[in-house]
Amino acid sequence: MPRGPALDAEAILTATEDVLRRYGLPKSTVVEVAKTLGVSHASVYRHFPSKVALHEAVTRRWLSRSHQELADVAADTAVDPSQRLASWLTALFAAKREKYLDDPALFATYGLLVSEHSVVATEHITELLGQLTRIIGDGVRSGDFASADPEIEARAVFDATTAFHHPAHADQWGRAETRTAFENVRILVLNSIRSH
Repeated sequence: MPRGPALDAEAILTATEDVLRRYGLPKSTVVEVAKTLGVSHASVYRHFPSKVALHEAVTRRWLSRSHQELADVAADTAVDPSQRLASWLTALFAAKREKYLDDPALFATYGLLVSEHSVVATEHITELLGQLTRIIGDGVRSGDFASADPEIEARAVFDATTAFHHPAHADQWGRAETRTAFENVRILVLNSIRSH
């Protein structure tokens, strides 16, 4: 194979994303990634020990792009906790919907990892639950929310909104009635945790 530019993990991940988009998950092999880069597959294996490790790294990088926006919403203490929670739920649904509609090949990779109980999916959920816990904890401290345990409450909110962020429900996210359902669930969630 012709010698290409210096190979690093980022170059491999970018090439893998391209291969996933062109050929889909079943045909996105390490050999195909190496061919795209103009290197031997052994060169790719020096950075990623397996196809699974490569796909997990691509998914981790892809998901981290939406983590920052959600983290920013969760950390914005200038906004009251009720509005922050509403904005965070809206941003989560919008990010997942956008990824599904605009990048179906990488979304399929993420969906497969979730179904296989991948460490990447677990890390992603842990990150999201941490953000929710922060918002709810701030709401409890300000008196906006009534909760004995923000961590348990965060898990309940996450579970209650599963239809709007879990890949198993993605085929419904483009429907108008799903947006209406999301708004109704968001209002219900907010009303259920507010102090009365």
